[in-house]
Amino acid sequence: MINLLSNLKIAVPDKIFIKDPESSDLGKRIIEHSILLIDEIGFDSFTFKKLGVKIGSNESSIYRYFESKHKLLLYLTSWYWAWIEYQMVFATHNVPDAKERLFKAIEVITQTIKEDVTITHINEVILNRIIINEYSKSYLTKEVDSENKEGYFVAYKRVVKRLSEIINAVNSQYQFPSSLASTIVEGALHQHFLKAHFRSITDCGKDVTPTEFFLNLTQNVLKSTSNESK
Repeated sequence: MINLLSNLKIAVPDKIFIKDPESSDLGKRIIEHSILLIDEIGFDSFTFKKLGVKIGSNESSIYRYFESKHKLLLYLTSWYWAWIEYQMVFATHNVPDAKERLFKAIEVITQTIKEDVTITHINEVILNRIIINEYSKSYLTKEVDSENKEGYFVAYKRVVKRLSEIINAVNSQYQFPSSLASTIVEGALHQHFLKAHFRSITDCGKDVTPTEFFLNLTQNVLKSTSNESK
């Protein structure tokens, strides 16, 4: 799998960037160090000027790749969800049992992320922290509808759709597969956030992982609707 993944290019909608950062060493350094800097100071305090200082480059050179820091955040979040999608595809490939496919898909979406050694300029562990803390800032904007039409959130929506299809394969009588799928995807981020910052209002922690919670929740929801249909 490592050899196969190393040959894959994570696809990000090309309207998000001016120049593909994967096309040059400078572009890759922009991505690598923007992740580190956003994790260090937060997205609100992050600027291209500060990033330029970090990478030893002019601020103007960063604008050749992204027209704004918002577009850079859209790039990072799109890359993350496309990477998660690849993990889902590989984890569920050739798994004949629908319920087992569902469990594996939920595990990929909700687990604590480990670094992917095949991609050297992106630290997925740190990027995951940014997604947990900052992802909502990519879509809680006045431009969300127009950006959605441009396809900026297509990778995120594909993850939800794939999970929804697997849920439907387990229980075709369940009426809300897309709502459950989006709840799992968004809820996983929220539970990881609560586990790190508001531990008094979540059961997830040292003894219970978000994965265990969402596996339990999904099984109980699908089991109850299956029983009702009998």
